[in-house]
Amino acid sequence: MSEIKKLTLTDLMKNKEQYRIKNDVKEEFFIKRLDASITIRKPERSLCLEAFQMSADKDQVEKADIYLAYNIVVEPNLKDSELQKEFGCVEPMDIVEKIFESGEISNIAQSGIELAGYAKNVKKVKDIKN
Repeated sequence: MSEIKKLTLTDLMKNKEQYRIKNDVKEEFFIKRLDASITIRKPERSLCLEAFQMSADKDQVEKADIYLAYNIVVEPNLKDSELQKEFGCVEPMDIVEKIFESGEISNIAQSGIELAGYAKNVKKVKDIKN
C-alpha cells in the first residue's frame, strides 16, 4: 500500500477549488426494475437532520426514507402536480411509494446520505494501514 498523504494548509490554499464543498452535486442512479435512471441531488445538512430526526421518532420512522427520497430526486420531478394527479396521490409524498419499491426508496435515501458525506468516509489511518 502506498503512503497516505497528509493534508496541509499549503494544499488547502493551493487547491482550494478541489477541496471546497460543492452544494449542487447531482448523481445519476440506475433502478434495475424500472430499467431507467433517476437523478438525485446532494441533500442539504438540514434535510439530512430532519430525516435523522424522523428516523428516531417511532411515529415517523417509516416516513424518513420517503421524505428524503421525495426531496432529493430531481429527475423525474416527483413534486410535479400533474404527475401526482396522474398517479392518484392524496398527499404529495405518496408519489414515492407509487413509483418505487420499499428497498429502492431505502437505497435512494442512503445514496443521498452518502452524497452528503454521512457514510463512513472518514477512517483512522492506522485502520487503513493494517
